[in-house]
Amino acid sequence: MQLPDSCLAPSPSAQGKSWFKKMSSPITSTGSLPIREQASIFQQVGLLKAVEDTYGGVKVDIEEPMDSDVYVPLLRASISQWRQQGVKGVWIKLPIKLANLVEPTVKEGFRYHHAESDYLMLVYWIPETPDTLPANASHTVGIGAFVMNDSREVLVVQEKNGVFKNKDVWKFPTGVANQGEDISTAAIREVKEETDIDTEFVEILAFSQTHMGFCGKSDLFFVCMLRPLSFDINKQDSEIKAAQWMPIEEYMAQPYINKHESFKYVAKICSSKARNHYSGLCPVPTMSSSGKKTFTYINKL
Repeated sequence: MQLPDSCLAPSPSAQGKSWFKKMSSPITSTGSLPIREQASIFQQVGLLKAVEDTYGGVKVDIEEPMDSDVYVPLLRASISQWRQQGVKGVWIKLPIKLANLVEPTVKEGFRYHHAESDYLMLVYWIPETPDTLPANASHTVGIGAFVMNDSREVLVVQEKNGVFKNKDVWKFPTGVANQGEDISTAAIREVKEETDIDTEFVEILAFSQTHMGFCGKSDLFFVCMLRPLSFDINKQDSEIKAAQWMPIEEYMAQPYINKHESFKYVAKICSSKARNHYSGLCPVPTMSSSGKKTFTYINKL
């Protein structure tokens, strides 16, 4: 949520929601003023600017530079006011350019919630009740791409790094979906990046869940079927040792595939799909309750 340039709002004189309405209306813009002049205005105003969320909490998005000796009194006064108003959770978003405010925020009782490349989110639970603030996102989304041509050959690669380094295992192209990226889009992108093969997404064949993976997160891994639109391989040199079209029977016969149960199950599913004995989940464009475009994956049969 983007807030106006002013970080602050007038001290509240009303109670309840009328106070939040006042808090959401800036009284001045200070972005072009020196920090000393900003501090003078901030001290007169007295509170950090906050926006009410839908769960009885407030969000504070600080955008302008501020010295910690100005910030801390404002934060303390704001917490006192929020406590009186019955506010529960406080979310403070600090952009990386305001890293000087991280330590003083933590010293006031805030904890880290999550971080992105350009900001850190800190949270604080005010009531003397169990903290019910939602945890940070718990999962990453991975994809494996089953791509088969009309000759029943599957697109496979050998990786230079990771768990398959120096194992001579032929595997499907795999990768991780980017933030805000659909599963179907991620699968097409990963195949293109690793092999330069253009594809069309068909369906999700299966998925698995594992825990304590990258950065301690759980992982949802989707096995996706894609239809090739091109056939000449041009492998990615930085990550891929080799890439080729391989008969599906040869892929399934690899000792590594048969030794590891999860790989064996996926190979059987893909083999069944190749014989049209298996039906997966196809993406259907839908609209969420919030008005966002999404995909619902269903078995059309």
